[in-house]
Amino acid sequence: MATNSFNPIKTTAAPDGNGSENSGSNGGLNIMSLIIYSLAFVLGVLGNGVVIWVTGFKMKKTVNTVWYLNLAVADFLFTAFLPLSVTYTALDFHWHFGNFMCKLNTTISFLNMFASVYILVVISVDRCVSVVWPVCAQNHRNVRKASYVSLCVWVVALILSAPYFIFRDTEKDSDKIFCFDNYALSDDYETPPVTQLWQFRYQAMIITRFLLGFVVPFTVIVSCYAVIIHRLRRNRTLANQSSRPFKIIAAIIITFFLCWAPFHIMSLIEMASHMPEYSSKILKGIIPIGMPIATSLAFLNSCLNPLLYVFMGQDFKHKVRKSILNVLESAFKEEETRSHTYTKSVDTSQSRESSDLNTEV
Repeated sequence: MATNSFNPIKTTAAPDGNGSENSGSNGGLNIMSLIIYSLAFVLGVLGNGVVIWVTGFKMKKTVNTVWYLNLAVADFLFTAFLPLSVTYTALDFHWHFGNFMCKLNTTISFLNMFASVYILVVISVDRCVSVVWPVCAQNHRNVRKASYVSLCVWVVALILSAPYFIFRDTEKDSDKIFCFDNYALSDDYETPPVTQLWQFRYQAMIITRFLLGFVVPFTVIVSCYAVIIHRLRRNRTLANQSSRPFKIIAAIIITFFLCWAPFHIMSLIEMASHMPEYSSKILKGIIPIGMPIATSLAFLNSCLNPLLYVFMGQDFKHKVRKSILNVLESAFKEEETRSHTYTKSVDTSQSRESSDLNTEV
């Protein structure tokens, strides 16, 4: 590989690695990332698995359960792939899983981000319509239409995350294989037209992700809740009825914002550091510290929603307890039946042996 000041392998443009340029001096941050990734994996797979189980199989299908089911599926899919990122970080950013998995892992990361934020947009618009036009919502809101809307969200998320599958690549540098963003689709890092193409695509991807994955969705969300709050202040009865659901979805949105905002900000800072007019030692010094922290926060978001449901949603909490109780009861009943059958067979056998003995005597 050519050695020069510009090396796309040394960037941290995707949320499945914290970069490689300073990985040796970031031992403490890498350990922190490993702990958070592992925690997010365990809590995310278990928590979202329970949410999928309850909303998909135990609760009556409603428009709200469709929204929360899709949100849980997005988070479950992402957390299920986290062991790849854990391994990559643990091996000091040496990718063992091949080119296809490098592409797929990053694509799943951004599929989760886009699907989650647009499901939150849909939930916010749905809440707004239900509060502002309750009669219209009652006549047109149904599970079938919610399922179609959810499908459209997944299609949009897949389209927006597809470029990451195209541009993600692997390359060997010294004794390591890196999983990185090859926006030029070339291993030539010296020719000016190639580096210019890389810079153009890189900036286009970062800005598009920031606008379509953060600014536009949250503008719509904030606008919807501004309308909702205004309407609820004028109708106290409606405010009391909507209190708990409103608090839950507000908590989910605020959590998503707090977890993903640092990642988007750090991505913009990193982009600026690659531009000669904005590049500085301060910016380049922030990235090795800020990016691992921002990435860890983004990863953590996928395991927090189930905790919010349990602590804030009384109905969901009741269903989880009831469902787990049913499973345990059925398990105990099965064991009890087996034990009873075994005891009965032993008693019958002993009775027969006693009868045979009496006959012989």
